[in-house]
Amino acid sequence: MTGPESDDRVAAADAVLDDATLAELHRRAVADVCAAGPFATTAEPVLGVPMEVFAERHRSLRQLFDAVVDRQGPLGAVTIDGATTARDELRRSVDLVAAGLAARHGIGPGDRVAILAANCREWIEAFWAVTSLGGVVCACNGWWTTDEIDRALADLEPRLLIGDARRLERVGAPPPGCTVYAIESDWASLRHSGERAGGPPTPVAVDEDDPALVLFTSGTTGAPRGAVISHRGLVGFVQVNLCNGAVRARRAVLEAEARGVDPATVPAPAPPAPHVTLVTSPMFHVSGLFGAVLMGFATGARLVLRRGRFDPLDVLALIEREGVTNWSPIGSTGPRVIHHPDFARFDVSTVRQIGFGGGPTSPARRAEVQAAFPNVEQNLATGYGSTETVASVVSNAGADYERHPSSVGRPNPTCRVEIWDADDAPLPDGELGRIVVQSPYGIFGYWRDADATAAVVRRDRFVDTGDFGRIVDGMVTLDARARDLIIRSGENVSPIEVEACLDAHPAVAECAVIGVDHPLHGQEVAAVVVPVDGGVALDTDDLAAHCAATLAPYKVPTVWVVRREPLPRNAAGKVLKRELSA
Repeated sequence: MTGPESDDRVAAADAVLDDATLAELHRRAVADVCAAGPFATTAEPVLGVPMEVFAERHRSLRQLFDAVVDRQGPLGAVTIDGATTARDELRRSVDLVAAGLAARHGIGPGDRVAILAANCREWIEAFWAVTSLGGVVCACNGWWTTDEIDRALADLEPRLLIGDARRLERVGAPPPGCTVYAIESDWASLRHSGERAGGPPTPVAVDEDDPALVLFTSGTTGAPRGAVISHRGLVGFVQVNLCNGAVRARRAVLEAEARGVDPATVPAPAPPAPHVTLVTSPMFHVSGLFGAVLMGFATGARLVLRRGRFDPLDVLALIEREGVTNWSPIGSTGPRVIHHPDFARFDVSTVRQIGFGGGPTSPARRAEVQAAFPNVEQNLATGYGSTETVASVVSNAGADYERHPSSVGRPNPTCRVEIWDADDAPLPDGELGRIVVQSPYGIFGYWRDADATAAVVRRDRFVDTGDFGRIVDGMVTLDARARDLIIRSGENVSPIEVEACLDAHPAVAECAVIGVDHPLHGQEVAAVVVPVDGGVALDTDDLAAHCAATLAPYKVPTVWVVRREPLPRNAAGKVLKRELSA
């Protein structure tokens, strides 16, 4: 079709919808998706508090596991060292491991099993086997020192510790009654015990509000705490994200109609090939465990694992060899891959979805990733959550992300987000305050730490995230961790805002902004910057002028540190600002 009518249709398709319209379309999309079908919601009490929940849901991790395998059995589940395990093969292995754990050690409901290992297939098998028995997986940080490992194990008192040889070398003294299993030497024996026991154990009755996991917080400012998470929380994480996909699809139709385009005339996208997800985040962290082991498994993705420390060249080789479609570059991993001198030698055209995490992503970094992986198109997305909220509670994608790349997005279905003041009173739109979240999925509390639990799990089971932010037109903007906010002469300075400005400078590879003591102003703004090539001297006067062009004078850094090595980060990809401050 040509002529005025086709010109009108093109103009309508290109029309930009304003924020109010987008907000209303999003509300309608959520209402449509959650009115009936697999994502219909209802009100039910959760631990004594009325909340919105999905009416149809799996009531345990094992129910979710079996439903996925029944539907996707022959699909590849895990690839490591070039060998792939299918989903039905994985279930057979999980059942044997579970039978072995039950027969040899009597593992059952409430028993804690600690895992201290690098990403591997056995980590995944242990997770599903322990939770199938009603046991509680304790995901220990593989980077901990001997003191940190021993302190955590003494507190957890697990019946069993499963680990790889390298990390078990760092275990000083396992607590009494804890049996240690080395994956390299003992795993086959455990499976054989399951075979002798007759295969799959008797199904265990599990309540959805029973604990399933102890996951340790990042510990960026203090000793890590064990967050206790339920089956409901982990199953809910999967269902919320699947629901988000349905909401985005429904919203695309509503947006087309709002632009005057008949959705039926818009060509449907070709069915995507099976997802291949590269896992570079450790499984003891939400990105690896929730995003890959849970979400990747549930959506039919084949997980590609790698061994050893992060290596940009190996990541590029895996993307090309395995046809990776999905990757979540946490922290500095994305820039390290993109800026590798051999990047152009590798075919990264299969990558069509990039997810960010480990902290807000600046518009400059987002544009950089999109240029490096051009086939992601509209599939760039970000979100916000924490260990305590059981990962994602808001998400930003599509038209919202295009218009508001600095926002972390809109609350996900069944997740309620409010901004509170110092007295725990809700604040109106646009006001800066503490971000709190109420959902069916939030943690019970911290393992054996009542005081810390009371500080975070507030009235009506709202979880205090410890972050500052605001809500404008339904979208959440993260301003700063409460502990990171800089107060200069009574003025609040958000490190995130200054970091986003510095990220836009072409000579800056990564940066961190912190507050340092000042006798007159209380604090002043300090910036730690890493140059793109690690060798070119940065002109800090030029950087200051760059910031002054868009930031108020009190926000412009007055202390500069040029760092030649990457910023220190934890397993979650978060910058260890405490180390920088020291």
